[in-house]
Amino acid sequence: MKKSLKLPVAKKKPHRLEKHGDVRIDDYFWLNERENPEVLSYLEAENAYTESVLQHTKPLQEALFEEMKARIKEDDSSVPYFYNGYWYITRYEKGKDYPIYSRKKGSLDSQEEVMFDCNKMAKGHAYFKLGGISISPNNKLAAFSVDKISRRQYTIQIKNLETGEIYANKIKNTTGGSTWANDNETLFYSRKDAVTLRAHKIYRHKLDTNPNTDVVVFHETDETFNTYVYKTKSRKYIVIGSSSTLTSEYRFLNADKPYADFKVFQERIRGLEYAISHYNDAFYIITNRDNCSNFKLQKTSENATEIEHWKDVLPYREHVLIEDIEIFKDYFVLNERENGLNKLRIISWDGNEDYYLPFDSETYTAYVGNNPEFDSDILRYTFNSLTTPSSVIDYNFKTKELTIQKEQEVLGTFDKNDYTSERVWVTVRDGVKVPVSLVYKKGIKKDGSSPLLLYAYGSYGSTIDPYFSTIRLSLLNRGFVYAIAHIRGGEYLGRSWYESGKLLNKKNTFFDFIDCSKFLIDKNYTSNNKLYAYGGSAGGLLMGTVINLEPKLYKGVIAAVPFVDVVTTMLDDSIPLTTGEYDEWGNPNDKTYYDYMLSYSPYDNVKSQDYPNLLVTTGIHDSQVQYWEPAKWVAKLRDKKTNNNLLLLHVDMDTGHGGASGRFESLKEVALEYAFLLDLEGISH
Repeated sequence: MKKSLKLPVAKKKPHRLEKHGDVRIDDYFWLNERENPEVLSYLEAENAYTESVLQHTKPLQEALFEEMKARIKEDDSSVPYFYNGYWYITRYEKGKDYPIYSRKKGSLDSQEEVMFDCNKMAKGHAYFKLGGISISPNNKLAAFSVDKISRRQYTIQIKNLETGEIYANKIKNTTGGSTWANDNETLFYSRKDAVTLRAHKIYRHKLDTNPNTDVVVFHETDETFNTYVYKTKSRKYIVIGSSSTLTSEYRFLNADKPYADFKVFQERIRGLEYAISHYNDAFYIITNRDNCSNFKLQKTSENATEIEHWKDVLPYREHVLIEDIEIFKDYFVLNERENGLNKLRIISWDGNEDYYLPFDSETYTAYVGNNPEFDSDILRYTFNSLTTPSSVIDYNFKTKELTIQKEQEVLGTFDKNDYTSERVWVTVRDGVKVPVSLVYKKGIKKDGSSPLLLYAYGSYGSTIDPYFSTIRLSLLNRGFVYAIAHIRGGEYLGRSWYESGKLLNKKNTFFDFIDCSKFLIDKNYTSNNKLYAYGGSAGGLLMGTVINLEPKLYKGVIAAVPFVDVVTTMLDDSIPLTTGEYDEWGNPNDKTYYDYMLSYSPYDNVKSQDYPNLLVTTGIHDSQVQYWEPAKWVAKLRDKKTNNNLLLLHVDMDTGHGGASGRFESLKEVALEYAFLLDLEGISH
């Protein structure tokens, strides 16, 4: 392949790092100087190199972009939902990149009232994101937040929905969300630590006062916790939550009395997790109390909330994970997960009904949708599968009727019957069975001749469910098989699945992915000269580790915003998110965790060996994984690797962890990634 530009080579400036008597020399530590012209020059050189190497794929990238865009209905709108007297709608207009938020009073036939047109608000900004919108109880005011940098530091302002005036006061460096008290003039919100970006303080703001005089109503001093604030669905209480990986704590306040003191619901006990929902005169609690690792449902009086008063509502079931609860006037709905599959369980408060909504597939996702109205007989939920576009469905508790309010339109020549999906179980090296969900076009032969892209995440108990994607069709239609490995570290098979893929069990995550890869080759879904892997963020750490361990297993790998410099980052408690993650990765100030982390950290384990073709992406403003981690990793790989396979770094100089903000702009990033894969397969059309 013609390479018109010289390989970028980062200078080596040895930096000594010592911990527990162990010395590491980091030649590229200097790349963390964000304002240093030499750093910016190096990043620009990497971008120019990537651009030149992939120049011949430009027509393919443009074709992919247009193809992916053409499947998406441009003039689209959400299914309206009803809340507090108004129908709320999010819609897109043809040729515009950003959503328009509007509402109609009382009836969908009423005149539309545009609250926020993000297309106008985004003008002149390379990045724009509207955060939370919070409507006052009297429907007259909207607190809203904006991020124009992509560092997830939102500025809150208040708009008068009757006059259209946006009040001048700006509340900076917030998480974006806010909650009104019932007096229509008191707003609660969370602010971030300016350096670490940890949400650490809850403030109370009074309308028409200077935000500098806002009162701190709660300060979370434990650096391993984040804090947030919300109102219960019953609208009776304002709740402050505090959470770490392993522990929760809540405080609550009557929303009619915003200047009273918050009361602790149940003080934190390390390892005790709980979440609360209010109904009538009681709180319902999803908790792991009494070693119920997959959680159980309990209740307690709103006047006696401490743990000794909690009583079981349903018996604990070891193999069923309770993920969430949605409360209505006559029913409650549990989001459960059993054997990896989502289930929606409906129970009437009078105890006469208890049943599940039926789903017929092993590769689907179903979850409770937007149900803000408490006094409703309708459950709104969303269903999709690897082959079926997403549907928003209303289920009537009383009549038992299902109404599909909207099925995602896929424009063009899409027929879901052209594709097939399956779930297979892989016995990995320690005897555990790991599920893999696959989708591909019908007619594909399992003879090893098909390219296959294997995706996984495997951290934080975050489950990657099998979901439909119009974008992915561009790979499937060109003969790719797409697979999701539900590896340990996620919560696909319950809480123990997560526990066995974190801390000193983290390597199970990497071994699971490698063993799933080998299984797919053994069963002739693909071959190792046609196997590709993709992971982002903590999934990028996964990519970095597996290619150190098994560099010849994959033809190409995409590592998006990858967390690859684990030890250095986890030792630096000034970096955003570090302290809150000790319960996930371990605290390397403890030698046991330091040694274990060091044994798999992608950056620290780069060695002189052949590596697969690699595309690495990052964003200069990334607040989750700082840009210098992938930059340093690529610099070191370039120095060490012993073959001529591609090594490309793409740095978005405008955005952060989530990529571009425009509706279609982000498709250009996907088009780049897909073109990288297709080019390696010799597919140019």
